[in-house]
Amino acid sequence: MTTSAYTLASGRDWQVSDVVCTAGVADRPLEEEHRNFCVAVVTNGTFRYRASQGTAMLTPGALLLGNPGTCYECGHEHSAGDRCLSFHFGPAYMEQIAADTPGAKRLAFETPRLPPLPALAPLLAEAEAARETADIEAFEELGLRIAGAAVASGITPAARVPSRRDEKRVAEAVRRIELDADRPVSLAALASATATSPYHFLRTFRRVAGMTPHQFLLKTRLHRAAVRLRMSDEAISTIAFGAGFNDLSTFNRRFRRVMGEAPGAYRLQRRGDKLLNASAVPAL
Repeated sequence: MTTSAYTLASGRDWQVSDVVCTAGVADRPLEEEHRNFCVAVVTNGTFRYRASQGTAMLTPGALLLGNPGTCYECGHEHSAGDRCLSFHFGPAYMEQIAADTPGAKRLAFETPRLPPLPALAPLLAEAEAARETADIEAFEELGLRIAGAAVASGITPAARVPSRRDEKRVAEAVRRIELDADRPVSLAALASATATSPYHFLRTFRRVAGMTPHQFLLKTRLHRAAVRLRMSDEAISTIAFGAGFNDLSTFNRRFRRVMGEAPGAYRLQRRGDKLLNASAVPAL
């Protein structure tokens, strides 16, 4: 069996890898042991997964669930090859998420997989897009959200109105993001500043602000870039890097997705509008 794993991003007690398997129906099943908690997003192909929780067929959109210290087996009885985004979390990491998840009773996955659930589809699409665009900054937040979804599977916590304290924490985090938007902003650092766990902070921020911290950071960067495109003649690359983007192609792609046109076209269009408005003013 041929399996390759490329580490995409990592942090304190977590790691995410792009795992590609090229095994076929004639190959022996892979036998290994989960060293930490594993939540693997299947993005391509199918395979049979057997662990202490049971046996399941994994298909695109499903989540493979693994507990630390347990042996598992993956085989391709019906088709060849698969690809997964494999998130690995230390026990302390998952323990904190379980503690912050209402209704979570024990720190262990009782089922070998979560099927492709419609509620998870947007989150998994974000994760796959982050892999394809090498959006490394997004994985810290995506890992927390995916781990939280796995822990909370089957649990429907009651909706809670944000407290004044939660609103104050989010307001302070928003101000910090605005001040440091041109530099890398760590989710862990934002949570630490509010004296909460990263997972609790992430859920609180999303409930109060209507988006995640990373989404707010990108919105802030793109807004500032759009203003500078409208007001200055600086090179687009200078504006992109000054707004906090480390890669020009990533900036162009995100700008087009949000603004509806490429940065250069956006600048020309706004200049055209300005000239048109100026010509419409009657001469005195």
